[in-house]
Amino acid sequence: MYADRRSSSATKAGPHALVLASAARALAAVASHGRSTHDALAPFARSPERAAIHAVTLGSARWYLRLLPAAARLLEPNARSLSAEIEALLVVAIHQIEYSRTAPHSIVHAAVDAVRVLGQPRASGLVNAVLRRFTREHESLLAGLDVDLETATAHPRWLVNALQRAWPEHAASILAANNAHPPLTLRVDVTRVGMNDYLEELRSAGLEGQPLGWAPAAVVLARAVPIDGIPGFHDGRVTIQDAGAQLAAPLLGPAPGMRVLDACAAPGGKTLHLLEYAELGDLCALDVDAERLRRVAENLARSQRRARLLCADARTLAQQPPPSELLPGGQPFDRILVDAPCSGTGVIRRHPDIKLLRRETDIESSSQMALEILHAAFQVLVPGGRLVYCTCSVLPLENEAVVQRFLGEERRAGVVPVHDHAGLVPGAIELGAGMQLLPGAEAGTDGFYYACLEKTTAGN
Repeated sequence: MYADRRSSSATKAGPHALVLASAARALAAVASHGRSTHDALAPFARSPERAAIHAVTLGSARWYLRLLPAAARLLEPNARSLSAEIEALLVVAIHQIEYSRTAPHSIVHAAVDAVRVLGQPRASGLVNAVLRRFTREHESLLAGLDVDLETATAHPRWLVNALQRAWPEHAASILAANNAHPPLTLRVDVTRVGMNDYLEELRSAGLEGQPLGWAPAAVVLARAVPIDGIPGFHDGRVTIQDAGAQLAAPLLGPAPGMRVLDACAAPGGKTLHLLEYAELGDLCALDVDAERLRRVAENLARSQRRARLLCADARTLAQQPPPSELLPGGQPFDRILVDAPCSGTGVIRRHPDIKLLRRETDIESSSQMALEILHAAFQVLVPGGRLVYCTCSVLPLENEAVVQRFLGEERRAGVVPVHDHAGLVPGAIELGAGMQLLPGAEAGTDGFYYACLEKTTAGN
């Protein structure tokens, strides 16, 4: 664990230096070793500086593709073979100089101390020189780099190109939204607490919340607060969930007594919403990842809700007959939610590491997997039943292209129009099959795609 690798220099360092060193370790794990920020930050979960480490790491990841080129411009050619952690430290410190309110000279001193915390004291002179130069030259340096859109917006070139092709009128706002801090949105379990009562509870806790008319269970907090400061979170009366994600349950429209499958359930936010939406006869929450399925179980326990949890690949639903543990008694499902694996390009503002971890080649493979899951899930849907396909992507190849290909291959599938819901959501874009929410649009949500499908008997 990183937190256990403190040298004598580390114990003498101030808290600012420890934050910078820890953030550098986490950022190096993401940028150089392909880990998610969630995993990279896990070793610091018990640090007294956890919140600061988290904020600095996410901010540095958000602007990494702008700040790394700036650092590279300031390095002598023979000094560019730096360790991953020292390179990350330069980015972290430059991020603090550029985007924080801390005095630059304090950041430079803390970064030099952080070099020693990282156990690489020989790099202290180089780090000191690079950061002092950046402090003097940052305006002209960044102005020269920002002539390239991908550098100015800190996005990989392939993603900039993909957004410009898919959404030429919206690409600039999407890129800007991806670098903005997202709102903290709650979903109130209105079966347990009325909206007006909960708003009053927030006020009593010194918090301000704004309800959304088009998402009747959603409350957007005026400022972000730690989980422990959110009334009703620990007893399950509220859940943190973007308002765009709160469309899944009403689009699926389960009625009391129905059998429902959440085919890609983790981490469980939509699973809980389905249970809050109607008194279901059965809800099966399925996920291929056992660790992530444990998060579903934790969310269910927190909210005092129950569901059948199964760790399995949703594509096994295509087996004939399907596995008995998935379909007890062989009975198909009345409603199925397929929250398909995707690039996550609609939630970059919450997960900036996506810009560093995703590759253009990932999109085709995720689209193919989503299509296979969609076909498999459709096999266990009752005639007349409804399936909602959704992603947190803004790329058509993972969204409407998957649905259109599925419709061309499955004669029993028809499209359920979503205009009633699309018309309620400000800025929603209705497509030939489904609707798209874009980050940075009028509704203020993350980016989501939704399509409603039904099983007919016309193809039999």
